[in-house]
Amino acid sequence: MKKLLLNYIDTFSGLSKEVWWLALITLINRMGAMVIPFLSLYLSDDLCFSFGQIGWVMTSYGLGSLLGAWIGGKLSDQIGYYKVILGSLILTGISFFIVQYFSSFWSICISFFVLIAIADAARPAFFVALSAYSKPENKTRSLTFIRLAINLGFSMGPALGGIIIATVGYSGLFWIDGITCIIAGFIMIKTLHPKKARILDKEVVVDNPTPAHSDGVYILFLVALTLFGFIFVQYFSTIPLYYKEVHFLSERNIGLILALNGTLIFIFEMPLIAYLESTSFSKIGSVISGFILTGISFILLLVSPWVGIVVIGMIIATVGEMISFPFGNAFALDRSKRGRQGAYMGMYSMSFSLAHIFGHNSGMQFINQYGYNNTWLLMAGIAVIGTFLLFIVKLKVNREDTKHTLKHV
Repeated sequence: MKKLLLNYIDTFSGLSKEVWWLALITLINRMGAMVIPFLSLYLSDDLCFSFGQIGWVMTSYGLGSLLGAWIGGKLSDQIGYYKVILGSLILTGISFFIVQYFSSFWSICISFFVLIAIADAARPAFFVALSAYSKPENKTRSLTFIRLAINLGFSMGPALGGIIIATVGYSGLFWIDGITCIIAGFIMIKTLHPKKARILDKEVVVDNPTPAHSDGVYILFLVALTLFGFIFVQYFSTIPLYYKEVHFLSERNIGLILALNGTLIFIFEMPLIAYLESTSFSKIGSVISGFILTGISFILLLVSPWVGIVVIGMIIATVGEMISFPFGNAFALDRSKRGRQGAYMGMYSMSFSLAHIFGHNSGMQFINQYGYNNTWLLMAGIAVIGTFLLFIVKLKVNREDTKHTLKHV
């Protein structure tokens, strides 16, 4: 047991002090991110929106995310990641305070569009910051560490969120979300000083940089990742409704199942990534494995009406997430060395924004028309298509590596 604990601690060794501060800022921010996992329930129960209306609100959410990721990528290359992250945190906190006072359909659509655009402007900036603060050999582990902080926050957030809804109501979530964003911003001011950021925030300059939109392999990778995001976002919109309507689970129990996702990631992801890095698995190969597991998690929901199957499905989807996201992030960061990092990572973030635009709404509309079981079959089918595209990416990357090796022989 002692050896296991020491090995676990060892997976964190060598990470820079700045990465630890980024992780703490992310943890505090994500601990307060309670509104998002309960958004579909809030719209359904508190505002009495129909499934169709909820789907369109989620589309507005995705469009805001898309705009925010694009702007954040541009600004990261122009003014630096420090200003982008700090501005996003403070303005997002203020936006959460305001958004709770809207209740009509169109005002909710517009307010969440603006809120998420501001919040997600920080996403590509965080990737660029992580690249600047990490040693090359620690990139994947640093990414995993930040994800660990995100998921630890998400594991605590929904569990607390379920309790807050039961005691205070949904308005309490908005106040806590806003306060934690602002606290995270002030910690960033105190720990990652702007002068130090300016020293480290030097754009990676390459000869004849490849524009992100002209990198065919990268675009194909992002298409596959968008499909992965399309099915993954169901765990934060349609699946919570499935838990409630089909398995009759309370908000408290739904929060605990969602918290299981973050808890498993907190305990197992760093050792798992450290192990996989020591094997012959490629980054794309790992993403493929995770995609397959996530697809299987939807098939499991069709196997049995037993309520325990939703927990097993969540565990398998979580393992898929643990494998796919860190290596997908690392592949994108490696690829971004061909051009401007902000633009590359902006497009990477935009792929998940597209998943939000189409995933939530399509899931809601499909459930409304064809029911839950047919929707889960659709998600499994999308997983098959995405896996096929990633196999093509893997072949193209192997071909590139072979040409590069022959060129330098």
